[in-house]
Amino acid sequence: MNVQIEESWKAKLKLEFEKEYFIKLTEFVRNEYSQIPVYPPGKLIFNAFNLCPFSKTKVVIIGQDPYHGPGQAHGLCFSVNDGVRFPPSLINIFKEIKSDLGNEAPLSGNLTRWAEQGVLLLNATLTVRAHQAGSHQNKGWELFTDAAIRILAEEKENIVFILWGAYAQKKGAFINRSKHLVLTSAHPSPLSAHNGFWGNKHFSKTNEYLKNHGKTEIIW
Repeated sequence: MNVQIEESWKAKLKLEFEKEYFIKLTEFVRNEYSQIPVYPPGKLIFNAFNLCPFSKTKVVIIGQDPYHGPGQAHGLCFSVNDGVRFPPSLINIFKEIKSDLGNEAPLSGNLTRWAEQGVLLLNATLTVRAHQAGSHQNKGWELFTDAAIRILAEEKENIVFILWGAYAQKKGAFINRSKHLVLTSAHPSPLSAHNGFWGNKHFSKTNEYLKNHGKTEIIW
């Protein structure tokens, strides 16, 4: 199957594209896009991979579902298009960055600038029906994104995996902690941030680890 995805990822994930679950997933997704509003736009489904090639990936942040409101999702977890109002979780992420590093919140919630520095902003599920959170879960996307995480964890060293909330932590449970840095805390959602997201200092900890392993720090 010829999947339109960045070439290094295409090579790494080529076996997944031929598996039965992915063929069924592709049929499901195409059918959904042809009948109803689905986010993100089709050309941006693999945006996280396209902006952050395998060779350049040094940080992974795992989300769950794309935003399901008009104009929000563009294929990067927690990120929204330029000009779109910041969702509550993203507001809290920027607050923690200010508390941790002193950086003021940017004018845009578009996190493309992170992706281009080597941060893979990966949702577990890459598509969603408009206004229906979780509507494309358990259709095969989770198997595909698990495969991407596993390939990174097995073939690379000294990656920072940032796992906010129980869902992301479960998804990253298999990652070798002696080979990579795995940072965990509560989710930045207003419903849970008070349970340990505030003050987790994940952004400074990430940069310290990258620096100690000879990698360029992220400009958050």
